[in-house]
Amino acid sequence: MSDSIYDNVIRTESEGMKTDRVEMTVEIYESADCVRDHDFRTETNTHQPQRTGSDSVRNRSSRAAAVCLVLLCVLLLTAVIVLCVHIHTKSTNYTEERDQLLTNITRLTEERDQLIFKNRGQPINDLQSYYGWTYYKSSFYYMPNETKNWNESRRYCTERGADLIIINNTDEQDFVKNMTGKAIVWIGLTDSEVDGTWKWVDGSTLTSNFWANGEPNGRTKENCVLTVAVPKLPEWPKLVGWLDDACTKPFQWICEKSISQLILP
Repeated sequence: MSDSIYDNVIRTESEGMKTDRVEMTVEIYESADCVRDHDFRTETNTHQPQRTGSDSVRNRSSRAAAVCLVLLCVLLLTAVIVLCVHIHTKSTNYTEERDQLLTNITRLTEERDQLIFKNRGQPINDLQSYYGWTYYKSSFYYMPNETKNWNESRRYCTERGADLIIINNTDEQDFVKNMTGKAIVWIGLTDSEVDGTWKWVDGSTLTSNFWANGEPNGRTKENCVLTVAVPKLPEWPKLVGWLDDACTKPFQWICEKSISQLILP
């Protein structure tokens, strides 16, 4: 009987120890699962970007810099536009003042010549036909009915105390149109010294001009200037105004002589 009691005790202890081992195993697995969950959450949180206050400040700074750059570009563009308008206005004003000054000089010259004639008791109408020359605003003009190259034409004028015509303004250009009609004539303008730098025969640089469409275009091959009042067909069907051509070609020409060369000692 004692043996059976002993066996029961041993069996009871064995079962208790098995139960304890099972419980310990469960606790170990549960602990391991907790550790794995903790490691996974930690790894996940590690890979997620962390937004801090400094990132927000940097973003705001970048946006502010971009806005400032845009504003600066707008201000610079505005300044350039204002400057261009200012320069154009000044240039226009200077051109108008120059034209007005030239007009005043012409008017004063005419008044001076009129006074000289009056003091001498000689009416200006007596000189309207000075040996075939035509009088217009203090100058005499002559257009021979023959053709020569540019240099020979100029020589013809200088031998008579004149020179090839210098056209100063629109009025004189219109006068030349009426005088020449359909003829094509040399005028006293050339760029023979420096290509592209047009000068009159008195050495003055060209200011106002009446170039035809697309002229001048001859570069170094065409250094002397003609004036055309009526289109020449078929050679120059649309050209009216000034055009450059080879100085060696023969055309008519106009000589100009200032009235002061006749009335002043």
